[in-house]
Amino acid sequence: MLSTRLVASQKFLVFERPDLDKIQGEQSISRESGLIGVDALIIGSVTEFGRSTTGKSGFLSATKVQTAHAKVEIRIVDVRTGYVFFTGSGTGDATTESGEIAGFGSKAAYDASLNDRAIGAAISDVQNALVSKLEERPWRTDILKVNGRQLYISGGLRQGLKVGDTLAILQQGERVKSGQTGFDITLPPRTIGQVRVVSLFGDNETDEGAVAQIISGEVSDAQRSGLYISEIRE
Repeated sequence: MLSTRLVASQKFLVFERPDLDKIQGEQSISRESGLIGVDALIIGSVTEFGRSTTGKSGFLSATKVQTAHAKVEIRIVDVRTGYVFFTGSGTGDATTESGEIAGFGSKAAYDASLNDRAIGAAISDVQNALVSKLEERPWRTDILKVNGRQLYISGGLRQGLKVGDTLAILQQGERVKSGQTGFDITLPPRTIGQVRVVSLFGDNETDEGAVAQIISGEVSDAQRSGLYISEIRE
């Protein structure tokens, strides 16, 4: 359910992981392999689930209410370090009611759809917080090619780029190990210039890109591996 909603939001590239063995099995048959690494893994489970049935009976009438309750807990893991940088939980309930008067009306059997509806409501409860946390991370992309004063970069319309956008050219900071935590820490990047998007290309989110004109700074094709493009944040 969560994967479907993240894809439908058109804000993320979502890659299959739970059934990865099936994909790898098919690739071994076709002798092709093009698996792509991801920035973060979303891990979670249903941690609470229960159902109850309540009702009231009178002289000529009776009602029965079936209720399902679910709770989901998720965490987002940075795949480079294994660091869990977000945790969240959501709860949801779903009910169905039936009744009859003097022998007329509906009699509700076990409603299996309540389970999915309750879990779906729990996912909706936590989904906005998850999306907000992912969107806090600054957008960045790589330089595909340098052609004089023009750069070809990954990402286009579906990633929010528009002709006229101004972006920063950043040099990746040095990675050093912290003696306190044991983590590798990337030092702050250095801004070496800016570019302006002049055109977009590509047919879908996997092959789209942009052509950007350098408006300040110098970039050579030899040094592009240590550089990246990022949005400018105030």
